[in-house]
Amino acid sequence: MKAAVVESAGHAPVYKDFAEPQAETGEVAIDVMAAPLSQVTRARASGAHYSAANTFPFVPGIDGVGRRADGKLVYFVLPRAPFGGMAERTVARESFCVPLPDGIDAVTAAAMAIPAMSSWMGLKTQARLAAGEVVLINGATGTSGRLAVQIAKRLGAGKVIATGRNKDTLAALKTLGADVVLPLNDDGDALEADFARAIADGGVDVILDYLWGPSAERLLAAIAKSKNTGRAARFVQIGASGGATIELPYSVIRSYPLQMIGCGIGSVPYDVMLRSIAESLQAGANGGLVVETRAMPLVSIAEHWNDTSSTVRTVFVT
Repeated sequence: MKAAVVESAGHAPVYKDFAEPQAETGEVAIDVMAAPLSQVTRARASGAHYSAANTFPFVPGIDGVGRRADGKLVYFVLPRAPFGGMAERTVARESFCVPLPDGIDAVTAAAMAIPAMSSWMGLKTQARLAAGEVVLINGATGTSGRLAVQIAKRLGAGKVIATGRNKDTLAALKTLGADVVLPLNDDGDALEADFARAIADGGVDVILDYLWGPSAERLLAAIAKSKNTGRAARFVQIGASGGATIELPYSVIRSYPLQMIGCGIGSVPYDVMLRSIAESLQAGANGGLVVETRAMPLVSIAEHWNDTSSTVRTVFVT
């Protein structure tokens, strides 16, 4: 079969022949229709992601949409290595497949599933968002953050505060449900003051953090110095595009009722992740959630491997 093949770390995949996968007990064979390009997929291919196996060659792609032998359309995640989503065919555990709901096409579902799952699971399962609560999304201008704004409103948030560097993209988030937008800047003291003003009216209940790094430091400092509302703020850590580490003074933890919660592979059981994907795909059917996509033929994998647009999701189709 034809597939995108990563032959060594640090090099883009090449489109070539690869061994045909054979389903084992508990698995299903899938004719792949669409597979999204994500930061996690790129990071695993480079060996930089904490979940990377670093065994070469292999087919990249941690998820996608395809058709089973019985004709059913499914979303699948975590195919068995060395097979991945960016191939004509792959294999995955049957329990790692979600039936595709009516009203959503393969490209949209592939583009939406994991980004939507991150905030759906973060808000509903990890933070247990209650109706009317205030949600702050740190890093809301990418695909995941834009979906997070929509999902927070759909799940009942009373107020959504969205942060990001791109002012034009931030402004557009108001059409997706953001009540307040806050541009990020490199002046730490000024940024902390901006965060303090943003949460001064009504506090904040849930933070979805896609950035970590300096902005998370300043946000946590602003929360710690804010008026204690008597209710705990739940800080859900999802991504680290702003930096791998932060400095966390003891005063931040001791001066405010703050919960730090992880949300990702390893911190959440797979059955919870799959349920969150199924629920978010159902929510996205019939245009219920908006995601921008760009469909590219798999044969062009090398040309588009480094597509880094934060707002448009590249999806490879076979």
